[in-house]
This record gives sequence, structure tokens and C-alpha cells, in this order.
Amino acid sequence: MSVATEAARIRDLFEQVQEIEEVASSLSEDDERRLKLNGVVAKALRGAPPVRPVVAGELLALTEKTVKAWAREGVLAVHSREPRLLLDPTRLHEVLHVVADLRRAGRARGLLDEVHRRLGDQAPPALPHLTLPHP
Repeated sequence: MSVATEAARIRDLFEQVQEIEEVASSLSEDDERRLKLNGVVAKALRGAPPVRPVVAGELLALTEKTVKAWAREGVLAVHSREPRLLLDPTRLHEVLHVVADLRRAGRARGLLDEVHRRLGDQAPPALPHLTLPHP
């Protein structure tokens, strides 16, 4: 599969997940429908194929080199290293939310440290609306 095709598929998945998250977040925290929607999101992300660093870089608007460094630092979870490095789509989705939030706040430098800090906090990250970069 080409990088462009893979990027389009994961972008489509993340956009669908975002729509479901938006609906879920409009419901009260104790609403059973919110829990069901969050379960649908989790299942969709678990079922997604692992992501190549070049595709993750495109989604995060980072270089492939930076994505690999973030994987070495543990910010992005590695799905497998053999025969090539592949990233966990669930963690990529979480990181995408944090990066989008930081960029909206005007943060462009020191993203690695801030993402690492936010994901290290035990509280789940806020799920703001994502704007995925399009090629």
C-alpha cells in the first residue's frame, strides 16, 4: 500500500473517530450512550492497522525523523520494530489530540517535552476538535 493511500485511510478513520468523540462529549458523563460511543471509538482504534512513521509524521505535521525520536522517547507507542518500525494507532490518536491542543495554544517549540508531560499525567487528555493536515 502506498504512503498516500495509508495516510488517507488513517486520516479518514481519525476523522470518523473525531465525529463520534464530539457526539460523545456532548452527552453527560454518566450517560450510558456516552460510554457506548467511547467504546466504539476504542474498538475502532484497536482494530486499526499499525502506522508507519512517515504517515504519523504527515498526520502530526512533523518529520519522520521527529516521529522516530518520539517513538524512542516513548511518546509514541511502538507496535512492532520488525521488519520495520510501526506505531500503535491508539497512542498516535492520543498524541494527535495533545499536539493539536498545544498548537491551538500557540505552542510550536518544545512539543516533545510538553506532550510527554501531558501524557504522563494520569488524567485523560482533553479531546478537542482535531484539524488533520491534508496533503
